[in-house]
Amino acid sequence: MAAAPLPLTDERVDPTIGGVVTPELLAQVRRIEIRARRLTSTLLSGDYRSIFRGTGIEFADAREYVPGDDVRRIDWNVTARMGTPWVKEFVEERELAVVCAVDLSASQLVGRPQAGRLGVAAELTALLGFAAVNNQDRAGLMTFSDRVERFVPPARGARHVLRLVREVLLHAQPDRATDITLAVDYLARVLGRRSAVFLISDFFAEGYIASLRTLARRHEVIALVLVDPVDLELPDARIVEMQPVEGGPRVLLDTSDAGVRARYAEAAQRRARERRLSLSSAGVDHVEIRLDQDPVAPLAAYFRRRALTR
Repeated sequence: MAAAPLPLTDERVDPTIGGVVTPELLAQVRRIEIRARRLTSTLLSGDYRSIFRGTGIEFADAREYVPGDDVRRIDWNVTARMGTPWVKEFVEERELAVVCAVDLSASQLVGRPQAGRLGVAAELTALLGFAAVNNQDRAGLMTFSDRVERFVPPARGARHVLRLVREVLLHAQPDRATDITLAVDYLARVLGRRSAVFLISDFFAEGYIASLRTLARRHEVIALVLVDPVDLELPDARIVEMQPVEGGPRVLLDTSDAGVRARYAEAAQRRARERRLSLSSAGVDHVEIRLDQDPVAPLAAYFRRRALTR
């Protein structure tokens, strides 16, 4: 049976975050919590444990040899003392840190912020955080734009996960660009033991592949690519003025022109192909999550595929 939602007070200022917490924000966090707890228990828990097996094995004990034991596990020091063969026993070192690295740059707020990329990022953070909690692992968060906005070290507990969700939703209005390289390099410095890093962004950035490849050599890295429908094709809205949210000149586009829409779609497809190839070359799995569809389904499908190949 799913656990009851944790009580959230109607406080005006959250001292762990430093921002104003409104009743609307609390209600949104509660909705995300309820949905994430349910989906974690029904969709992710078994596959999560199959995929993320921990950081290795550690010595637990020694016992007397019995026929059928692997002779490579014989503890020769204990055997010499006891006069009979003894073998080493090991257990999996289960503890794992799951870190969500969430892009808070200006492009994340295109459209309706709470229902758009940041709303989906908060839900994914909750889902992955509760999956970690259910498996006695730790969950952490880094938010970034063209700088590291905040790093919350991995810790255990459902209340900690709710703090991470609030960190994503409660933030200053960003007007910054995206620097994935800076974010990835920061994680490579601060994460000690092997961790599972979920990089949540629209990936409208360049030059980050070398840093991402370095991070992926030591940690499990999964890119969750947030895709808005307008990233892929323009609606027929006649003449519109467009301005890149992270800098650049304004341009007028006649979106009623089928040729304009076709060229836009071709460029979008080219960017998507290049992104997939780049992430794959860095040794990073990637999951594309469309904002106009259920954001949980592609993540659950990825977990199932990974579990089957372990």
